[in-house]
Parts: sequence; C-alpha cells; structure tokens
Amino acid sequence: MPRTGRALRSGFTLIELLVVIAIIGIIAALLLPAISQSKKRAQQIQCVDNVWQLGQKMLEFVADNGTYPLSSTQPGEFYREGLISWPVYIQYGYIPRTSSSNHWFHQGIWQCPSAIRPQEFKNEWEYDNYGCYGYNEDGIDFLTTTNSLGLGGHRIKNDDNGHIPLSPPVSESEVASPSDMMAIGDGFFGGNGVLRDGWSLCRAYGLTDYLGSTKRSYARHQGLANVVFCDGHVESPTLQFLFADTSDAALSRWNRDHQPHRERLVP
Repeated sequence: MPRTGRALRSGFTLIELLVVIAIIGIIAALLLPAISQSKKRAQQIQCVDNVWQLGQKMLEFVADNGTYPLSSTQPGEFYREGLISWPVYIQYGYIPRTSSSNHWFHQGIWQCPSAIRPQEFKNEWEYDNYGCYGYNEDGIDFLTTTNSLGLGGHRIKNDDNGHIPLSPPVSESEVASPSDMMAIGDGFFGGNGVLRDGWSLCRAYGLTDYLGSTKRSYARHQGLANVVFCDGHVESPTLQFLFADTSDAALSRWNRDHQPHRERLVP
C-alpha cells in the first residue's frame, strides 16, 4: 500500500550537506585571521617581556660594575674570568641556571617567540650565525669602521689579525640620556632598505638581502622591533624609524652622547 501524507526522512540530502560545509568554511575563514592576530599579539607581548627582563639584568650589571657589558673581550679582561661576550656576562652573572644545556641562547628569555630560523640553513656556520636569533648579542651600535658610540665598548674595529682589540667598557656616566638610548632589542641590522636578521642590533650599510631577510624581518613583529632602553623602559619602534629615518630623533638613539652623527651615514 502506498504511503500517504508527508514522507519521513532520515539524514541530509547532498545539497543540505554542501550548504553546511560551506557555512562552516565561511565561519572558519572569518575566525582564522582573528586567531592568527591573537597569536601574533601574544608573541609580541612575550617578546616585550623578554627584553624587559634582559634590561633589568643589564641594570643589575651596571649597578654592580658602573659600566655596560662589553661586546667581546678575553677571559678575565675586565670582570670575572670566563665572561667573554655581551650576553654571557648577563647569562652567567645574573640569570639563575635552570639547565646545564649549552644552548641557553636558543631558549627562555633569550629567544624571541616570533623568530623562525630559515629552513635553508644547511651547515653549522650558518646555524651559529643565527644562534642568537632572538636578541642582539654584540651590544647596541651604529656600526662603522670608526670608534663605536654604542654600548658594547669604545672600539669595535678588528685589528689586522681579525681580533677585536682590547678596549674599555662604556661607563654608566657616558650615556647622556638613558631614557633615549637603546640597549637590548630584537636582532636586526641594516640600512638603506635592506635588513638582516641575526645577532646584532645596529645600523649598517652595504648589506645584501639574505634568504629573504628583509621580508622576514618586517613580518616578525609586523614591522616593529622591541627594544629596552638604558633606563629600563621598553618601546616598539618601527623598523622604518630604526633603519631608514635620518631625523635627529631617530639617529641620536644609537649614540651614547645623544647626538645624530650624520657623518656616520656612510653607504
């Protein structure tokens, strides 16, 4: 006998299923950018906290020694034996060891959560070159072949044998404006539109892009860099301001005498 009235159905028709899938796809497309932005924001906050903590350890060092840590020196040169580079002064002198690992510079407050090393690196030299991919290793500087006006020591130029000459550290009193002098920040260096991401935070020239380093640098914090200043406060200036702006306000932040030193704008 044929059925009468409304036929009972079970399940979905193909069209209904496709409509549901389309709606889910639209919702996901709307949510993904928000989720991605939330993740980037969280990484930005973590990075700001990292450089703030490093800044506090730097201030402890300055309070104990009356100087800023050197960019590089020989064991026993100025402070205690075995402290031979800028981050090592901070790590072994002021940060409690939670691990016996020798890769401390790749983790904890030394590692920017947004810093992703290029997959193209194939050999040990390249890995070491980006070993401190998070924050600047050599002390803030406006890199030239002349006397440094940054914080890593009075001289940075190598001698004829490729060794960094022994040089006195920068005293606390030599920083004219601590609230306007950068100290520790994301590891970027470059100028004239080219950026390299690696171990230094300095303004340099004559560089070439390396494995898409300029694009990668701008993507790291959406065109910003996190920097702690000599008085301990943190800012997030744009990469454009740091590496392309030639105003007095931009240039003076690289130099401990708080002067722009345009004579150092060399190609």
